[in-house]
Amino acid sequence: MGYKFRQPELLRLALTHPSMSHESGGAESNQRLEFLGDAVLQLCLTRELYDRFPDADEGSLTKGRARLVNQNSLAERAMFLNLGEHLIMSRGEEANGGRLRPSILADAFEAVIGAVYLDSGQDCACATLIKQFRSQLENLDHLPKVENPKGALQEFLQAESVEAPRYEVVSASGPDHDREFECAVWHGARELARGTGKSKKAAEVAAAAIALDLLREKKV
Repeated sequence: MGYKFRQPELLRLALTHPSMSHESGGAESNQRLEFLGDAVLQLCLTRELYDRFPDADEGSLTKGRARLVNQNSLAERAMFLNLGEHLIMSRGEEANGGRLRPSILADAFEAVIGAVYLDSGQDCACATLIKQFRSQLENLDHLPKVENPKGALQEFLQAESVEAPRYEVVSASGPDHDREFECAVWHGARELARGTGKSKKAAEVAAAAIALDLLREKKV
């Protein structure tokens, strides 16, 4: 990553999978760092897109961020860094292919970013993060607009099934005047994507935009 930890124990914690808490009698895992790292990712990449595309509206910025921050892209970053090789996990999880599982790799990448944030602060964490996404950012020369992601997603899925996508609120956080919603979009028994926004509608739109991108790339 081009970063040297002042507190190596933070890196070790970031690489400790939750399965170790069962094997080692309640050992701390990387879940809290993952939660923190997710917020750092959202903030740093949102600011980078905001600066790079001064004329883009909220919807376009949300779509651009969704292209960068999703399970597949984060897992790819983790594989590039060989994080799977260094994960600390139970024997059972390893035997089940945990070192190569995209969800585990994406969580580990978020946790490492959270660890960098605690080790050196926001500016350093953002600089480290932007370095990791440099090629993706350079290839993102424009932010295409999707006027109605939910409608476009439903139309896309109609080629596969008459069943419409459905949306579920996964979580809501923050004070009443500044809520943050996370929403998942499902098609049948398959979760396609998740998105966040300041309202349930915005979170649904973000989830639909991410799902569209992933479906078109055949990653879900």
